[in-house]
This record gives sequence, C-alpha cells and structure tokens, in this order.
Amino acid sequence: MVDQPEDKLYAMRHSLAHIMATAIQHIWPEVKLGVGPVIDNGFYYDVDLGENKLGEADFDRIEAEMRAVIAAKQPFERSMKPVDEALAWAHEAHQPYKMELLNDLKRDGTTLAKDLDTAMMGLPAGIMGTTAAQTITEVSFYTNGDFTDLCRGPHAESTDKVGAFKLMRVAGAYWRGKESNPQMQRIYGVAFATPKELREHLNMLEEAKKRDHRKLGQELDLFVFSDLVGQGLPLWTPRGTILKNQLDAFVQELREEAGFEQVSIPHITKKELYEKSGHWAKFKDELFRITTREGHEFAMKPMNCPHHTQIYAAQPRSYRDLPIRYRDTTMVYRDEQSGELGGLSRVRAITQDDAHVFCRTSQVEVEVGSLWTIIETFYEVCGFEKFSVRLSTHDPLKMAGYAGSEEKWVSTVQQLRNIVEAKMGDDYIEGVGEAAFYGPKIDFMAKDAIGREHQLATIQLDFNQPEGFDLTCKNEDDAPERIVMLHCAVMGSHERFLSVYIEHTAGRFPVWCAPEQIRLVSVNQEDSTLEYISNLQKQGKALKLRVTTDTGNESVGKKIRAAELAKVPYVLVIGEKEVAGGELTPRVRKDMAVADPPKSYSSAEFLGTIVNEVKSRTSKTSL
Repeated sequence: MVDQPEDKLYAMRHSLAHIMATAIQHIWPEVKLGVGPVIDNGFYYDVDLGENKLGEADFDRIEAEMRAVIAAKQPFERSMKPVDEALAWAHEAHQPYKMELLNDLKRDGTTLAKDLDTAMMGLPAGIMGTTAAQTITEVSFYTNGDFTDLCRGPHAESTDKVGAFKLMRVAGAYWRGKESNPQMQRIYGVAFATPKELREHLNMLEEAKKRDHRKLGQELDLFVFSDLVGQGLPLWTPRGTILKNQLDAFVQELREEAGFEQVSIPHITKKELYEKSGHWAKFKDELFRITTREGHEFAMKPMNCPHHTQIYAAQPRSYRDLPIRYRDTTMVYRDEQSGELGGLSRVRAITQDDAHVFCRTSQVEVEVGSLWTIIETFYEVCGFEKFSVRLSTHDPLKMAGYAGSEEKWVSTVQQLRNIVEAKMGDDYIEGVGEAAFYGPKIDFMAKDAIGREHQLATIQLDFNQPEGFDLTCKNEDDAPERIVMLHCAVMGSHERFLSVYIEHTAGRFPVWCAPEQIRLVSVNQEDSTLEYISNLQKQGKALKLRVTTDTGNESVGKKIRAAELAKVPYVLVIGEKEVAGGELTPRVRKDMAVADPPKSYSSAEFLGTIVNEVKSRTSKTSL
C-alpha cells in the first residue's frame, strides 16, 4: 500500500499559507484571518479585509512582502496555550474568526472539522478529526517573526525553506462554507519544492487554458448551455452527440462481451424506494422532488441501483442463475447548488453508463476481475496511461455515516483488498473515509496528457442494498442465501468524463469517435467536381463513415484551415486531377500522422483503410 504522509512538501505549502497571512497582516494590519489549509498543488488563506477588495493587481505587493519574510529566515516556533488564554489572545488581536473556532473547541470539543481544513485550528494531534465531544484544555500556536497563528502544523524549519511559489487568484468564500456567514476573500497560491517544478506547473496551467473543455466545446460545436433551460443542464449538438454515443457504444460492446444484459428504467420513483435503499436519509436534500396531484412524493432519480434491485427481486433466483449482470445508459438528476456547477465537470443532469452485478460472495473476485479488464481496455484505447488505484474504505471513527455493522465493513474491505493486492501488489493507495455509504470501492485514477490526475472509473461492493431489499438466491441446499451487488460505471458521468477527455485530447479525437471523420474539399465549382464529391460522400456513408463536404466559394487554403480548426482527422482536396481518375492524397491531422508523408490511394483503398481504423479503434493513421 502506498502511504500518504504529511511530507516535506506539505509542510512547505502549509508554511507558505502562514507566510502569506504574515505579509497580508503587514500590509493591512486590520485584516481578520480565517483559515489557510494546504490544497492540491498549493495553499490558500481566507481573509476579511472589510471594504478592501483584493485583485490580481495586489499580488506583486503581497508576493514582495512574502519574499521579505522568507529572506528573514524566521524560524517557525510552536507553543501551547490554555483555551481561555488563547481566547484572550484572539480577543486582544481582534480576530473574531479565531475566537469562534476557539469557542467551539471550548464548548463542544470540536471545530466542526467537516466544514473546514483542520490543520489551521490548533487542535492537538491526538484529537484531530474526532467527532465526539470532549474536553479541550490547550491548543497549539505557531510563530514566525511578529506573526502568530492558531495552528496544528506541520511547518518547515524556517521561512526560507519553503520552495518556490506564486499567487494565482482570489475568490469569494463564505466563512465555514455557509451562505449565512460573512463572505471572505480566498487567496490561492501554488507551491513546489523547486523553481523548475513551479515553472512546469505554470506551463501546464497555460496549456490547460488552451484545452479548457468549455472553450473547445464551443469551438468544436459539441454542446451548449441555455439560460432558459438552466445551469448545469448541457444540450448536446449533433456533433457532440456522436462523440458521446460512440464512447458509450464502446463501453456497451465491452460489457456485452462480458455477459451484461441491457435493461431500462423510469426517470422518477416513489420516495419509498430510496427510503428502503438508504439513499433518502443521506441524499434527500440533494434530490429534485415531485409532488403528484394526489399528494404522493416522487423524486427524479439520482442513481439507478435501487431500480435495478427491483428487476432482480421480481422473480425467484437460483444460484444457477447467478451472476446476473444488468447494464443501462441513462440519466440521473441531482440538485447541485449553482456555485458548484462548472461546464461539464459538475452538472445537474448526469448521463451514466451504469451497470450492476448480482452475485454470490464467492463470485466477487471473478466479477471484479472482469470489470477491471473492461475499465483497463476502455481507458487504454482512450489514450490514458497506467492507472493508479485507490482502495476506498470506511472511516472506523465515523461509523455513523455508513450503513451496516463495522464487522461487515471489515470483512468486505478485506475481500476487496485481497483482489487489489493480487492485481497491484502493494502499489495502491488506501483512501480511508472515501467509501460509498453502502460499501467499499476500488477507484481508478489516471493522468491526462498534461499531467493532471483524475479519478475515472470505480468498482463498488455493496452489501447494504441486498440486505435492505432482502435480495437472495436459493443455494445448493434450496435455502435462501444473501447475495451482494457490484456497481460499476466505466465513464461514470459521461459529462464529467468528456470534460476530461476533451481536454486530454485537446479536441483531437481519434478517427473512431470523431464527430467528423473525413472532409471533402472542392478546388473549384465545376459540376464534375461537385458530382465526384457527392458520389464519394455517398460511398463513405454507405460504409458508415462520417463524411462531410466543403464546396463553398472560399479559397482552398481557407477551407483547409477551417478543417484544421475543426480537428478533422482526414481531409481530401478534390480537383480536376482527382475527377479525371487520379488517386486521392489525404491530408492527415498532425497528431495522427506517421513519419513518412501519406501516399496516394484509390477511393476504395482509402475508404476501406479508414473503415479498418474505425473497427480497430486506433489513434494513429495506417495510411
């Protein structure tokens, strides 16, 4: 298993959060400080500056003061204070947000850590993360130079040992994430151990801007959003729908080979279904809810698994019938808050390539192996490199958030652990607290073309719903035997996957799933040329290829440029030579091209080759 310690880089980033707060307090002594945790690739700090609104124009000034603090080589010194003395400190320093945290500690023994990063709260290490009320007698502080903050740590030895950093942006953030609380300003920075790593990260961010799926989605005419339809509800254009359907068809092809059968379910359900599954108690505030004319309460389905259980439960099952495998590409709906929505990354209407396996406990290993193979095959074809794997388990200290007994969780986690270790050895991550509420799961992460890691597919082992819905099969002794469920969505949310995939490919989709595979460009407006292009397009379409034409009055150069901007894999320029029986010389998109320039082909040879590329789902040309 791969450990995730609070390592040296974490301490550097944590120290930089303090250094930034130090600098801000030097420049604006009246600042009221919130919290400043470490985040992926950097840190932030929440500050209240009253009427002073920070912008990127202030970053040079803040960074200059941070560098002065760094150059002073101030040691980070830890100290302990009784809670009442800490409250007096916060009062004297005019820090109301720190007073609130300390009062929570004194009253409840917790600072409601689920709402904040706890590393800046000063709790002793042994208490960190607890949910039980207990007496807190003292808290820790860290001091560098003239700046002192309530903090647990860890920190670098001194301010000059913090690597390289850059402030990136400022955003509004409600104190403790609650809209009823004051709005603060959150200043984000990135930080790395060396200037070289920082430069590489900043270059990656510049490349990410070019690849932004929202920008490419508009340029490539893949999807749109409408204010009249609503936030988080994407509308897929013909081109985007082709891309989406081609990817899903590949998943379903792989599943069909593995013995899955397609089912279909409605988009609404009585709330009683989700009460029985356990989803209502946990997610009722995130559902779109419907009241019928007769007063019955329904919900737009936020997940599909309870529906699939009812298909399984509709008739008696024998052990001879198992495993039973259902697949269904359908939509689910979640009432996400407006501020959480962003492009395709987080939406309210979610397309899922969902699948559920109903099996005996003894069949879990084989079925997980089959699902694992499907996931590896799909993502390899889509161009993602080697996976990292996380075994997501329950948190033994917070069992109230999970269904079922701890004993059942321990045995189920061990079952998945055995599978993961058989595949990965000890090369996996343990994600304590990352499980679904109904069971542990295996999460697959992969890096995209510019080095960002994304969680992609997941395999979940569910023992809770079979209990809740009393799902059984008759065993060899004709007695009822409790079964288990496996959940697996290969793409997960199509929308989120496509946000990743569009950016991973920069919109240069391989020919098998490209919305437009071949574009025919006319050199002139002669009838013979237009007729040849029309016939060639018909030949391509008869072979199920996606062939378009550009026979307008623009110059050939502009037409070729337009095809390049549309990232079309193959462009054929048709003029007198081709019409007279000459061979076709395709222009191949640069990322697909081989070293040698493409040769010339007869129309039949060219179209046949593309058909074979589509069938083999290659990412490179074979011309």
